[in-house]
Amino acid sequence: MTEGARANGEAMLEVKGLHAFYGESHILHGVDLTVREGEVVTLMGRNGAGRTTILRAILGIVGKRTGSVRFRGREVIDAAPHAIARLGIGYCPEERGIFTSLNVEENLTLPPRSGAGGMSRDEIYAMFPNLAERRKSPGGRLSGGEQQMLAVARILHTGARLLLLDEMTEGLAPVIVGDLADTIVKLKEKGFTMVLVEQNFPFVTPLADRHYIIEHGHVVEMIPKQALNANIEKLNRYLGI
Repeated sequence: MTEGARANGEAMLEVKGLHAFYGESHILHGVDLTVREGEVVTLMGRNGAGRTTILRAILGIVGKRTGSVRFRGREVIDAAPHAIARLGIGYCPEERGIFTSLNVEENLTLPPRSGAGGMSRDEIYAMFPNLAERRKSPGGRLSGGEQQMLAVARILHTGARLLLLDEMTEGLAPVIVGDLADTIVKLKEKGFTMVLVEQNFPFVTPLADRHYIIEHGHVVEMIPKQALNANIEKLNRYLGI
């Protein structure tokens, strides 16, 4: 990312009036949000609020979606999921989605490149030393934290610049959560843009620039980092912290 893009805060992702359906179930009801280049943005809310569906709807992996999703100014609401991913959007689902029978190195190199500038294996191993040590280990033999690191690393290898990360700290030990926080900081310093769905409030508050609060498939509030302290009671009400 150029310094000009960082300074101008250009919109990388613009979502307007987004509705999403699974069969007859209407899950998202006119979601509006913007993610600027180089930002870390969170989607927060109670379980079932629609946060994961927002990530999936951005990529088109829901039953049906309407509205507008623009990536770097390009409308993708009618594009196929694989075409959207190839524009430079990486998705790490809550279940991680690694290939348990393939080793770490095979998991890293299997996904196709989505653009120039993907991190090399050496760069990835420098960022995730645990993976370097386990590079020949099958994915199914990795710890939960190592599997999460591999899921993120695999996206970085593809060249994606917008990372959609779903509940990356779920079920992980505090020391691993701390390592993942350090990783988010490093990725932001490298110019990556990230959208995090996360329940771990202490994890995301030091990392994110802005927080979107999701309730019943709607965006009900957007709180910038500098306004968090003034909105703690409101957050408690929405999130049940």
